[in-house]
Amino acid sequence: MTAATSSPGTARSAAAQRRIARGTAVVGAMALNAVLWGIASLLGADFVLTDSTGTGAVTLPVAVIFTAIFGLLGWGTLALLERFTARAVAIWTGLAVAVALLSIVPIFLEGASTATRVALTVLHLAVAAVLVPAFRRTRTAR
Repeated sequence: MTAATSSPGTARSAAAQRRIARGTAVVGAMALNAVLWGIASLLGADFVLTDSTGTGAVTLPVAVIFTAIFGLLGWGTLALLERFTARAVAIWTGLAVAVALLSIVPIFLEGASTATRVALTVLHLAVAAVLVPAFRRTRTAR
């Protein structure tokens, strides 16, 4: 085999490394959000949100679970795009940044303390700051 081709084992190995790197990024974003949630809570954020349907709290488990869900959705979206286009990473990056920025809007539509609004904004941006560069680094070669 030449340097331009790879064996099936090498392709599987690269795919496995990509899955490990992306999975690690999701777990890392979850851990970072847990730490940031704890710090914000210690600094006075109560994570209580109020809207027309009532009042609810963003607890630590809720924050971590939502981080996992949206991290996995981002990963799945990137993997799907990689199957259909060579521009997958560029498309996914634009989509991920748009989703991250749009996810902040509802924070300011809810009734919440300033500390809670700041903390939730930081949590949302922290997830993007971890996942976007990590997923970009793991792009598939075409």
